[in-house]
Amino acid sequence: MPTKRFRVLLEKHESSEATGIKIPFSVEKVFGTRARVPVRGTINGFAFRSSIFPMGEGCHYMVVNKETRAGAKAVAGQTISVVMERDEEPRVITPPQDFARALKANKEARAMWEKLSYTHRKEHVKAIEEAKRPETRTRRIEKAIALLAAGRKPS
Repeated sequence: MPTKRFRVLLEKHESSEATGIKIPFSVEKVFGTRARVPVRGTINGFAFRSSIFPMGEGCHYMVVNKETRAGAKAVAGQTISVVMERDEEPRVITPPQDFARALKANKEARAMWEKLSYTHRKEHVKAIEEAKRPETRTRRIEKAIALLAAGRKPS
């Protein structure tokens, strides 16, 4: 699996709040696809896992989230050092025990959970784990189970 090393400008996307990088090489030539590619590596020495995705006109883009920017000590407008390779490791989200019990108790919710992408699973778990009070956590678990049982993804 090829490793790419490059320096690139960290940019705030013009039409959204996203901050990221334009990939300065042919993703199709390096990774064999024009589609989304899961990647891992470092930015300014700080480890990340993300995906690069097509932006049209043969260009690919990678969002650099707030946590990664903070760890890499990077802000929009700076040139950053990137080491990147295709991420072949499975992306697995393990639900916390209380959420796992709720999923086990609801057949429809569990079936929908199994169909969700890594990112949608991560969004559910993050919302639950960010709750500061037990009653908030319980409410969020109930909301997630209701959404999943109705066949809906997180919004």
